[in-house]
Amino acid sequence: MKDNTQKEISNLDENVKGALCYVLGFVSGIFFMLTEKENKFVRFHAMQSIVVFLGLTLLMMIPFLGWMLSVFIAPLSLLLWLFLMYKAYQGEKFKLPVVGDLAEKHSEKFGK
Repeated sequence: MKDNTQKEISNLDENVKGALCYVLGFVSGIFFMLTEKENKFVRFHAMQSIVVFLGLTLLMMIPFLGWMLSVFIAPLSLLLWLFLMYKAYQGEKFKLPVVGDLAEKHSEKFGK
């Protein structure tokens, strides 16, 4: 069963896999980071998804401050989520400021 799942995932185009890295936020980023060993484009988007959405999730969990900021962070993160999926689906390696460089650096090291 595991081989069939891996085979189905690897038959997807890289732009589709790149967009799927963002679908469930950092969870799908972790999945693709662990399953995609070769494709640098997919690994970059997976790591960027992990860094961005795990960071935003942790920020919103900070007592009081995070809860107050979540009023602004939640709608902005929804827009960012849609934007990053769109860019990945277009085949673009769109790097967010600061986070993009961090994701690029660590996507090459992690999991190999």
